[in-house]
Amino acid sequence: MGYRSLLSFLICSLLLAAAAPAGEIDPEGVLRFSLGGEVSVLNPILSTDTVSSAVEGVIFTGMVTFNESLEPVPDLAKSWDVSSDGKIWTFHLRRDVKWHDGVPLTADDVVFTFNSILDPKVNSVRRSDYIIDGQPIRFKAVDKYTVQAILPKPFAPFLIHAAMSIIPKHLLAGKDINTAAFNRKPVGTGPFIFKEWQTGDHVTVVRNPNYYLGKPLLKEIIYKIIPDENSALVALEAGEIDEAGIPPKDYTRMKAVKGINVYESDVLLYTYLGFNLANPKFTDKRVRQALAYATDKKQLVNLILRGLGTPAYAPSAPISWAYSDRVPKYQYDPEKAKKLLKEAGVKDLEFTILVNQGNKEREKAAVILQQQYKKIGVKVKIRVMEWSAILKIVNANKDPKDFEAVIMGWSLGLDPDGYSIWHSSQYPQGFNFIKYKDPLVDKLLEEGRTTVDKGKRKQIYAKLWKAIAEDQPYVFLWYPKAIAGVNDRVGGLSKPGPAGLFLHIEKVYKKK
Repeated sequence: MGYRSLLSFLICSLLLAAAAPAGEIDPEGVLRFSLGGEVSVLNPILSTDTVSSAVEGVIFTGMVTFNESLEPVPDLAKSWDVSSDGKIWTFHLRRDVKWHDGVPLTADDVVFTFNSILDPKVNSVRRSDYIIDGQPIRFKAVDKYTVQAILPKPFAPFLIHAAMSIIPKHLLAGKDINTAAFNRKPVGTGPFIFKEWQTGDHVTVVRNPNYYLGKPLLKEIIYKIIPDENSALVALEAGEIDEAGIPPKDYTRMKAVKGINVYESDVLLYTYLGFNLANPKFTDKRVRQALAYATDKKQLVNLILRGLGTPAYAPSAPISWAYSDRVPKYQYDPEKAKKLLKEAGVKDLEFTILVNQGNKEREKAAVILQQQYKKIGVKVKIRVMEWSAILKIVNANKDPKDFEAVIMGWSLGLDPDGYSIWHSSQYPQGFNFIKYKDPLVDKLLEEGRTTVDKGKRKQIYAKLWKAIAEDQPYVFLWYPKAIAGVNDRVGGLSKPGPAGLFLHIEKVYKKK
C-alpha cells in the first residue's frame, strides 16, 4: 500500500538510457512482469496501492518526473518558473502530447486533474498534498499550454506533488470519477496503451507509437497477477516472466542461476506492524511500547531477510536526506515489556494480525512475532487475506475500522512530508488508517511541509520521527534491500537504485 509515493512518481524520465547495439533489439519484444496482488483501480488519482501504481506508471504521465538521482526533470511540462515569494508556479506544457485516443493534451486536463483531487466528492487520498494549512492550491489555465498553481504559502514538497499523473478531462468531466468505466479502461499519455485487464490473471498494455519521447522499444508488457512470491520466482526461472523480487532465502542460489541477472539496492521503504488505535486494546501507549520491547528485530532481520536489511526504528528510511536515528529504539527487553503491561493494568492481551497472502516475508514475520509476544503473555492470532481484501478493510470510510493490527509496508515519497500518513485529519479517508492523533505531531507535520529551508526541515523531521517513535503507533520492523532477478534477455535497464531498474521504460527492450 501506499502509495503513489515512490514508484508512482518514478515513471519515465527524459534522460535516455544507453543505446542498444544495432540488431540486438527484438521489435516484437514482450516484457512480462509479476504483480503481487490484484489491481484495484487504474486511475492514478484514486489508487492507493503499489500494484495498481505499477501499471498506471506506464499508462499515465505527469508534468514532472524524476531521474536516477531522484531529481525533478521535465515531462509533460517542458519547463517551469516560480515566483520570488515561492507561491506562484507556472508550468509550460509540451505541445506535442496526445492522449491515447488521439485528443491533444492541454492545460485544461492538468487543471481538471488537480481540481478533481481537491473535490471532496472524489475518493482521493491525495487531497492533503494540495491543501496547505487548510487552504487549497488554486490551479488555472493561463492559455492552452500554460498552467499556473497559486499556493497560499510556500510549500516545500510542491514540485514533487506536481508530478501527479494527469487524467483526461474530455473523458471524465461530468462523470462520477469514483465509479467511471474509465477506471478499468484507462486512457493516458504514457508510453504504453491499455489493452485488457483480466481479473485475477493479467493486465496487458501495448506500445504507444505516438509517445512524445519516442516510440517504445517493447511491443507489449504483460503484468501477470502472481500473489505468491515463491510462485513468482518459479515463473521467473521457467521463463514465464522476466522480472521478480527474490526472497532473501533464495538470494545466494539465484546469484548462480544462468540466464538471470540479480540486482540489489537500498530503497525508500520500511515494513511495520500497525495498531488500530481506535481499538481500546491499543489506546494506552504503554501497551504499544511493551510490544515494541517484546519485538526482537534483529531476529526478524536474520531469520526473514538473511541479513539483507536492517532493523527499523523510525518512519523514514536511511537513504532519505531527512532521516534521523535519534529516536527511542525500544531494544529487545521482554522483562521491561512485561513491566509496562503490568503498569498499564493489562492482562491476557489478545489480538489478531492481518497479513496479505503470498507475501512470505510478512507471513513469517507474523509467526515470529506470535512466538516473541507469547513470551510476555500476549496471545496473537494470524489472519492471512488477499491483498485486495486487506485494502478494503483499511481504506473503508468508517470509524472504527475492522481490524486490530496489520503488517504492511510504506514505499516512501521522495520528499519526507508524511502528512498524509500521520496527520490526524487523514482519518478515516486517508492513509492514516490507524487513527493516529497527536497535537505535537500535527504541528510538526504542518511546519515541515511549509518550511522551505532544507536544514530547518531536517531539524523539524528529526523532532517528528522522535515524537512518533516515542508513541509507537507502529512497531517499525525493518528496512529491506530491494533484490530483483531479471531475465538476461532484457536490456535498457537503469542503474540499480531507489528509482528502479525500469525507470526509462520506453528504452527497455528484449534481445533477439
